[in-house]
Amino acid sequence: MNLREHFHLPTDEHGQPLAYFCGNSLGLMPRNAAALVNEELSDWATKAVEGHFHARRPWMPYHELLTDPLARLVGAKPIEVVAMNTLTVNLHLMMVSFFQPKGERRRIVIERGAFPSDRHAVVSQLHVHGLDPATDLIELTPRSGEDTLREEDIEAVFTEHGPTIALVLLPGVQYYTGQFLDIPRLTKAAHAQGARVGVDLAHAVGNLPLHLHEWGPDFAVWCHYKYCNAGPGAVGGCFVHERHAEAFDLPRFAGWWGHDKNTRFKMGPEFVPQPGAEGWQLSNPPILSLAPLIASLQLFELAGGMEPLRKHSQILTGMLERFVHHRLGGKVEIVTPTDPERRGCQLSLRLKTGDGRKTFERLMANGIICDWREPDVIRVAPTPLYNTAEEIERLVAAL
Repeated sequence: MNLREHFHLPTDEHGQPLAYFCGNSLGLMPRNAAALVNEELSDWATKAVEGHFHARRPWMPYHELLTDPLARLVGAKPIEVVAMNTLTVNLHLMMVSFFQPKGERRRIVIERGAFPSDRHAVVSQLHVHGLDPATDLIELTPRSGEDTLREEDIEAVFTEHGPTIALVLLPGVQYYTGQFLDIPRLTKAAHAQGARVGVDLAHAVGNLPLHLHEWGPDFAVWCHYKYCNAGPGAVGGCFVHERHAEAFDLPRFAGWWGHDKNTRFKMGPEFVPQPGAEGWQLSNPPILSLAPLIASLQLFELAGGMEPLRKHSQILTGMLERFVHHRLGGKVEIVTPTDPERRGCQLSLRLKTGDGRKTFERLMANGIICDWREPDVIRVAPTPLYNTAEEIERLVAAL
């Protein structure tokens, strides 16, 4: 289902529509987002502190408005999800709990081409524990001459280093190549070696059907400003598997909004965690930042969830793939896996002519908004919520 009319569509300085293929970097603005933010501003103006209890959407339990739709979006139970903080903050909070090096089990596995913020976070966690990334960081790499990872190679790393691995951090969708990893398979393999598993879903949530509870990672983190269209720097999301819902002995950084809500306002000195993912919250929710996420999640609900969007996504992405092969034969390499089950809506294109950056800039000048990633990839994301076949035609013609 295409819900294009529910979004503000960008135009150039002459008012001409842009072909926007950058939803994997920043999603478009839902038309209802401004109305929801303005309602909160109005309640703030007229009710002040009483808005916590008497706003149209009372602010005290505001984050709970997101729980059920978020759980449906990522295939989780409501107790397993919470909207809070931003992705890297949530990653650090999760590693405080789920990276607990002991003896020889002190290493972290991450892909060499990980998004830089993830790598920075992991390296800093190693340093905090007095560990050396040169020996305690295991980096997954594609085979020589290949761009994407093979699950069997990742499993071989787990087997080789199993007793030394404390945490495996995987991408749901690899940001550079667009590869969708087999998370349930790799989670099972890592758990068999005694390691904990975390997943960065920044490029997967709102892009692909997810089944986090069934897949079984210990935790997952994501942002909402890409395919979830909640605005620049939007509040992020966090999943903690139900088996850890009452693992109150896990070390964690505590804040008052993670305290049991039944006794939170007794203002006692002892921290009593709320069961589930909400127990990792630090502060009360940022209302003005969460309102656009409500607007976006309403559209996913209107679409009937990720399954119908996934079908439309495969049609659009398949169309782009065919056009690139048939009309740009031999000049453009598609880095992303050819198997539709191993990718979302993003295709990463590498120009064999070697002038990818120049071509990207010319596309931008012609009103076609894609995304450049060093050293040599143009990322194109035909997003099923708002992109069209006509826009794909326009992109390929310009290329």
